Amino acid sequence: MNRMSMRPQHLLAASALACLALGAHAETGKLKLTGGVSTIDGAAGGGISPWALIGTQAAAGEWGASAFASQARTQDYKLNVAGAAFAWNNRVEVSYAQQSFDTGPTGVALGLPGLTLKQNITGVKVRLAGEAILDADTWMPQISIGALNKSLDAGGLKPTLTTLGAKTSGTDVYLSATKLFLGPGVLVNATLRSTNANQNGLLGFGSAREGGKRWMPEISIAKLLSPSLAIGIEYRKKPDNLNRILGPGVLAEQDWKDIFIAWVPHKQLSITAAYVDLGQIAPPFVAAKQTGWYLSAQAAF
Repeated sequence: MNRMSMRPQHLLAASALACLALGAHAETGKLKLTGGVSTIDGAAGGGISPWALIGTQAAAGEWGASAFASQARTQDYKLNVAGAAFAWNNRVEVSYAQQSFDTGPTGVALGLPGLTLKQNITGVKVRLAGEAILDADTWMPQISIGALNKSLDAGGLKPTLTTLGAKTSGTDVYLSATKLFLGPGVLVNATLRSTNANQNGLLGFGSAREGGKRWMPEISIAKLLSPSLAIGIEYRKKPDNLNRILGPGVLAEQDWKDIFIAWVPHKQLSITAAYVDLGQIAPPFVAAKQTGWYLSAQAAF
């Protein structure tokens, strides 16, 4: 049985853990891992959702870098993600991620055994206002705007995507607000993403039925259990552009959810494990609901 594997920045847990591990200061003056971890798209955030936090350990007037690798598995798929990010002045972040998605039994059923979808994602994020850590004694969140440009190599699946009206490139634009409540040790993030990506872009962008972008909400909540351990949840609403193209529910796209636990053995290293629920990803000749586990590691400087 194939599973879904993702390499650096994936799911939700990695990022949340980083932001909540507040126990010590890095040499740069930033609190421990307050740059977050890498999402599956490469931006600093909670694994499946970007946050307003600027990645790496760079504080004001400094440059920083991070790199990640993740692996996630569900009943039928594998997704590997790897990437890196650079940041300056705790103000601007530039990121890159490469995704490799093994279609497993779906590729076999489509007559494309061994089909692997590959996606390159380049991102930029700019902090507009606030500071999630330094403003912890106020209600002002940190607010950032970002963009993620995605390019898909669909291999043998490209003719099918073309028939469905899905393009092989697109750009997500998002606005994030992140707030840390120091007293209870809780971090809350809300993101609005303008997107027409199908399954995050792995099945193209838009469709003959729904081609335009829509604003989708994403929410992350993390609780610090100790200076080096955090738990949390994430939720991401999906646009569901391909639904009804081949009949109701055949290509339905469901919202993503996860529960994670993150451990910070060192201020520059985070390790995250998560249980993920990705809903339906492909036609129902494979498991209708894709759930599984995720493991991610990130180093940030």
